[in-house]
This record gives sequence, C-alpha cells and structure tokens, in this order.
Amino acid sequence: MKFKRQNTEDPEVNLIPLIDVLLVILIFLMISTTYSKFTELKITLPTADAEKLQNNPQEIIVAVSSSGEYAINKQILPSRTVSALTQSLLDASKGKPETMVVISADAQATQQSVVNVMEAARAAGLSRLTFATQKSPGS
Repeated sequence: MKFKRQNTEDPEVNLIPLIDVLLVILIFLMISTTYSKFTELKITLPTADAEKLQNNPQEIIVAVSSSGEYAINKQILPSRTVSALTQSLLDASKGKPETMVVISADAQATQQSVVNVMEAARAAGLSRLTFATQKSPGS
C-alpha cells in the first residue's frame, strides 16, 4: 500500500489575536494609572514649632471668631461684609502694600470667614498673608 503524502505547509502562528489582547491590556493599564494619580492627594502640612517672632510694626492682626465676627488689631468690626473688611484693612495699612496680614482664626470658625479675610486683603492690595498658630499643649 502506497500512501500519497500531500504537500503540507508549516503551521503559522496567528499574531492578530495576541496583538488584540495586548492592546486591550495596554489601554486598561494606561487608564488605571492615570486615575491613580488623582485619587491620592499628597500634602505636607506646616508645623508650628518655631519660636514666636517679635511684633512687626507693619503687620495687621485680623482675628476671626467662631461666630464669624472680625477684629482688626483688637478692634471689633461692626459689619461682617467683605467690603467693610477691605476698607478697614486699607485704613489699617495706611496705603503700604508691604504690610503683613496675620490671620488669627478660631478653630471653630468657618472656612468662608477665613476666605473672606483673604479676599478683603487681596482687594486692599495686601499680598503678604500668614496664619497665626499656637503651640500644642503636649509640646
């Protein structure tokens, strides 16, 4: 018995499905790494371990109470509006734009009250702002 062999070609590896799968994996990795950047917020908070600086004659101390009242250099303002706060800061700075504004806010004060002080300082042309802190009782 004589068997006839047919001319068989070498089997080929089909790369198209492999490329499709790798492309899908690549897209998945690109999307997931992009979103992981936005889910983490790395913040280095300042500490208040420095010694108290000497009183600067060119500084305005703005106190914000927990009820939202403002006091500039220990004088309580009758109005809580940003425009009244701006005018008081202009009067206290006497037109000197290099004057430092020290915001001393109560721990229970709203964020909007502090933002109002920063907005009033910007409107008054005072760009040097800082926040007053106190030492923690344990240190």
